[in-house]
Amino acid sequence: MKDSNCIFCKIANGKIPSTTLYEDEDFRVILDLGPAARGHALLLPKEHFADLFELDEKTASKAMVTAKRMAARMKAALGADGFNLVQNNGEAAGQTVFHFHMHLIPRYKDDHAGISWKPGNTTPEEMAEVKRLVENQ
Repeated sequence: MKDSNCIFCKIANGKIPSTTLYEDEDFRVILDLGPAARGHALLLPKEHFADLFELDEKTASKAMVTAKRMAARMKAALGADGFNLVQNNGEAAGQTVFHFHMHLIPRYKDDHAGISWKPGNTTPEEMAEVKRLVENQ
């Protein structure tokens, strides 16, 4: 299924030009126009899935394998010191385009890409409650 109003469907299926690093029958990997770091790319499925929760398991598995292969190639080619795979689901998590995609972000020492958070605190009781809720779902 494709969504005729989805910009990422259009890019993934070649209707809008992009700088493509990789393409197969299911995915296109393109350079991001607003990169967090040099070489920041997006992995886009050619079929429309709003987010991770709509992906079927076969597509989800292939997305991770494709991301792993591309990350290794990009890290080596660009001389990156590290690598982030980032995937947001829902507005509260920072998703702005509602077509599943994964950010492939090469990282360089002192690049200031800012992909981090301040660790919070928890208690054994809170962890037990979260565990109980998840197990009972």
